[in-house]
Amino acid sequence: MCKTIKKSFALKLTFDNLMSAYERASKNKGNKKDLLSFNIDLETNIVNLLNELKNNKYKQGKYRTFTIYEPKERVIKVLPFKDRIVQQWYIEEFIKPFIVPRFIYTNCACIESKGTLFAVNITQKYMRKMKRICNDYYVLKCDIKKYFYNIDKDILFNIMKKYITDKRLFELTGIFIYEDDLDIGIPIGNYTSQYFANIYLNELDKYVKEELKIKYYIRYMDDFIILLKTKEECKKIKDKIEHYLNNELKLELNIKSRYYPSKMGINFCGYIIYETHKLIRKRSKNKVKRSIKVWNKLYSLNKLDKFKIILSWNSFIGYFKHANSHNFTVKMFKSLYYTNDKMKIN
Repeated sequence: MCKTIKKSFALKLTFDNLMSAYERASKNKGNKKDLLSFNIDLETNIVNLLNELKNNKYKQGKYRTFTIYEPKERVIKVLPFKDRIVQQWYIEEFIKPFIVPRFIYTNCACIESKGTLFAVNITQKYMRKMKRICNDYYVLKCDIKKYFYNIDKDILFNIMKKYITDKRLFELTGIFIYEDDLDIGIPIGNYTSQYFANIYLNELDKYVKEELKIKYYIRYMDDFIILLKTKEECKKIKDKIEHYLNNELKLELNIKSRYYPSKMGINFCGYIIYETHKLIRKRSKNKVKRSIKVWNKLYSLNKLDKFKIILSWNSFIGYFKHANSHNFTVKMFKSLYYTNDKMKIN
């Protein structure tokens, strides 16, 4: 693999590649107004976009901003559909093939074949290994304070310099990083943002693995777990990581970051993880109970969308089945007023 991405911008800038990016960007978008508008003259719009990029005339559109409140309040910024095509092209043609393969094995976010379940399973695997090494070990569990909102654009830009020497590609990278209304941080909602955020903390991954020589380290975006033999080791490593984040990446650990005995289990990526089993988090149980309460009320009023409840319930089951949750699942199923044979319980 080349050390840097060079002489690739023009090579990858083809009609077929942009059309593939369009297809990915349009997936599950329904009848969104900007998608419909783009589709009216699809091939011409793709050609125009290709020419804008080719002739260095591409300008990023204005963000649309809205707020979500689940699982917590976040400001989401969304670009026009045309810009989402460009971001799809950028990520799929350059970031995924050239940069993602350089991530450490236990970087679990934004990587095909990995994700939350991979992170949970590798954490449990490492816990079992630590249990064999020393019966009573400790967990250092950390996350970054308001991560996306505190990423330093200049530091991110300099990190990307290490990977990209293609001038045109680097100019486009600068547009993605700097062309928004934020002085600090990157927009939540951009396809590029989740990859930039992962690349940014890849610097921490390398520090932890190469400088601190930590064996059992797992990261899912801005949450990470380290397994160590003693409380004293945890304190020492936590101090070093805090110093590195403050000085090299201008980030801070969340005040909730702490270390504790492993027998308490690890609340990570949606589950409470132990060496021998996994449990559903209390917050997730409460969410299911709230949903069922709403469904039952709608059913009583004859207003229940039965198709939606089947999809939602089976989504819950997909989550439950990876934990030791049979009794809870059966109890919740029995509490439903409406059930049918398409609603699974295992």
